[in-house]
Amino acid sequence: MNNELLRVEDLVVAYGETKILRGVSFTVGRGEILIIAGESGSGKSTILKAIGGLLGKGAAVGGKIFFDGRDITHLTDGERREISGETIGMIFQNAGASFCPIRTIGDQIFESVRAHRDWDRKFFRDCATDFMRKINLDSAALDEYPFRLSGGMAQRAGILAATILEPTLLLADEPTSALDAVTQVGVVRELLNLRGRLEISIVLVTHDLKIARRMADKILILRHGDPVEFGTREQIFRTPRQPYTRELIKAANL
Repeated sequence: MNNELLRVEDLVVAYGETKILRGVSFTVGRGEILIIAGESGSGKSTILKAIGGLLGKGAAVGGKIFFDGRDITHLTDGERREISGETIGMIFQNAGASFCPIRTIGDQIFESVRAHRDWDRKFFRDCATDFMRKINLDSAALDEYPFRLSGGMAQRAGILAATILEPTLLLADEPTSALDAVTQVGVVRELLNLRGRLEISIVLVTHDLKIARRMADKILILRHGDPVEFGTREQIFRTPRQPYTRELIKAANL
């Protein structure tokens, strides 16, 4: 039985003459967590955008991205909408800013759910409330506007929006970077619980190797758009092959 959910082969992303990514390859199994780590500007978030179809019209994409055996490198807008949200979810770096400021959290998530499921509002709220209990988010947040939520609550609302349809792949773009240390621990714990409960695969971008060490099954190290090293958590932290990887681990005091 094939356990592979996501395969990226020789991914190249360029805007005009500027290459953001060069020859990135990796695989993610079902239920696995891949951490993409590296310094700011290394191209980490661009990988997530390429997988999620969020690069925009100006990007030239080379290589291949396979999701559950299907080539999703160049989907039409309609084909992309079929899988976005339902089978591939996305948590943005600043979840609060990803919501419309003049509509309630519940209305926005309900609208996105209705694009894929024929749920009425009561069934949606019942499902959302049950899910929110599991990620320690008060159900009253559904009736709040984004600006009224704390950073931690906004990130949990982003997790709810990305996972309420129980996707098989979750993309997370530095979901803890804007949070205090206590809230960071809570979000990491919630993501690990979601993986355990829903058996979803997660591709998470971070510059924090402490998070990588806690969460990862596999780690991809990037630098200036180039893949430096790819391996299991044990390989990366115990026997890193590349000097840059060793520098990152040393800088993180690990």
